[in-house]
Amino acid sequence: QTRMQSLQPEPAARYRNVLEALWRIARTEGVWRPMRGMNITATGAGPAHALYFACYEKLKKTLSDVIHAGGNSHVANGAAGCVATLLHDAAMNPAEVVKQRMQMYNSPYQRVTDCVRAVWRNEGAGAFYRSYTTQLTMNIPFQAIHFMTYEFLQEQLNPHRQYNPGSHVVSGACAGAVAAAATTPLDVCKTLLNTQESLALSSNISGHITGMANAFRTVYQVGGLTAYFRGVQARVIYQMPSTAIAWSVYEFFKYILTKRQEEWWAGK
Repeated sequence: QTRMQSLQPEPAARYRNVLEALWRIARTEGVWRPMRGMNITATGAGPAHALYFACYEKLKKTLSDVIHAGGNSHVANGAAGCVATLLHDAAMNPAEVVKQRMQMYNSPYQRVTDCVRAVWRNEGAGAFYRSYTTQLTMNIPFQAIHFMTYEFLQEQLNPHRQYNPGSHVVSGACAGAVAAAATTPLDVCKTLLNTQESLALSSNISGHITGMANAFRTVYQVGGLTAYFRGVQARVIYQMPSTAIAWSVYEFFKYILTKRQEEWWAGK
């Protein structure tokens, strides 16, 4: 996804589709190259998702009781998802910066620590949060669409809201796909802010691309309207299994913990 969102890629890093990108990266750069940045992503994902789902569940219940007592409110679901995103992105944004810099073509970084030190030394601590506002601008509508779509599909596929792995997988995958496609233009701008792509910087007189407005202008100057949807296929393919797994795991542990709590109260 990071490679395919590049605005002015090197000739050797121009790909027509996701499969070609994976094949050429593995063949020319090694089979483990597509996995670069996985360790830093995994490190940030644990605390980020813990904050994310804890905040979502608490706010969803609180807001639903206010808006539609005893029922499900799509407004409450969307609002809870937006607030949860603030905490999630605060934890994940530095990891995302490092991951995307390591995934760029001809990345000079061999290890995560090399990348962290270089970014800190050359651009300062603020570089790890340069794309935070854009990340929020992207992820708040993403999560609003994501949660509302998931809850809507659950109403259709699992109206009694029982633990149903199949419905959780399908609803999660579809919700992720819809939200990913709708927010691709913002993701392209976020990638540009994180990577500070050198060829794109040549069209920017300030030397660094800062802020969403600057990123939007640069994307348009370099590639026109179609540039906003670079990597949309890769983004949807990435998000579908990601959100399906996330919701499946979340619903599983929610079911187990709720069942144990009910058994504890019954035996008390």
